[in-house]
Amino acid sequence: MSEKNIPVIRLLAGKVQGEGADKDAAVLARYYSDNGADEILVFDLSDGDVDHDLSIGALKEICRTVEVPVKAGGRIKRLEDVKKILYAGCEKAILNYGRQENIDLTEDASKRFGKEKIAACVDSSDVVSAPAALIEEYVSELIYLNELVPFVEKIRPLSCNMEWSEFKLGPDGLVPVVVQDYRTDEVLMVAYMNEEAFHQTTRTGKMTYWSRSRQELWVKGLTSGHYQYVKDLKVDCDCDTILAKVSQTGAACHTGNKSCFFHEIAKTDYKNTNPLKVFEDVYKVIADRRIHPKEGSYTNYLFDKGIDKILKKVGEEATELVIAAKNPDPEEIKYEMSDLLYHAMVLMVERGVTWEDITSELANR
Repeated sequence: MSEKNIPVIRLLAGKVQGEGADKDAAVLARYYSDNGADEILVFDLSDGDVDHDLSIGALKEICRTVEVPVKAGGRIKRLEDVKKILYAGCEKAILNYGRQENIDLTEDASKRFGKEKIAACVDSSDVVSAPAALIEEYVSELIYLNELVPFVEKIRPLSCNMEWSEFKLGPDGLVPVVVQDYRTDEVLMVAYMNEEAFHQTTRTGKMTYWSRSRQELWVKGLTSGHYQYVKDLKVDCDCDTILAKVSQTGAACHTGNKSCFFHEIAKTDYKNTNPLKVFEDVYKVIADRRIHPKEGSYTNYLFDKGIDKILKKVGEEATELVIAAKNPDPEEIKYEMSDLLYHAMVLMVERGVTWEDITSELANR
């Protein structure tokens, strides 16, 4: 455990306590994630239910923001608290083995949520100990708090299987780099690398370019804070262009736009059928209807009627999909599945669940 770089965030009513208390919890977690953390531990120090719910809200934002595993504990008194932690997006819920009531929850929590979702933490000062057989059967990880070391920023060199000499360079000795958001494949910008920029990028994991206008190395985000963390580097068939997929902090463009490509030159009418893009676009329309109601809108009708009506429609559409699936015509399934997904998205907006939450959960399964 101590060989890993594992920062700990302590929350009280959703606010960071101790080191990093001047930062928002999600901002602090993103800093750790981007700068070498192997995983992040979060402990809720709250006592009352209201403060605990605020911390669960902060935990959800942390899980949405970071790209390393999050494990959380603290203020676990019943199985419902374990469920809240896991449903917030955490990889594991941590039971405090300094408390007998947490030890007593172990078997039930493991059977309900799976052994792989349950961790336990102990400290040299703990006076309560759990039977070894209990840990062996129902706990997937034992965390020794007293062995955790202070977080330090780490540079993680990338494993690179291509030499600079293998690139086909332009007359200026540079290679163009097309930069995409690794989650959405949105093209963010185009820049250039020389040999030094390429080696610094693979050495640090942060996108570094050669500025043609300033004739100097340029670490993206060094002045703005909008760093680009490398997820994947590929070269095209002619070895003269690099495709970089990155985790973008903030905006990629100096204008403040996420992408540099926002000036439309020409366009034809077409349907964008990229599945996630369609889901996100429909979701955005539904979310906008909730904020800006439109007269005669069926979506607003559902929101006005409330959660019971929304749930009733989800149930009805699920039933209609089951009936359609019994028929040989796949067209019926297509229509009924679309109706179900639409009403499910209304429910998602009503309850504050995003498509990113759903895709992250599916990716973890």
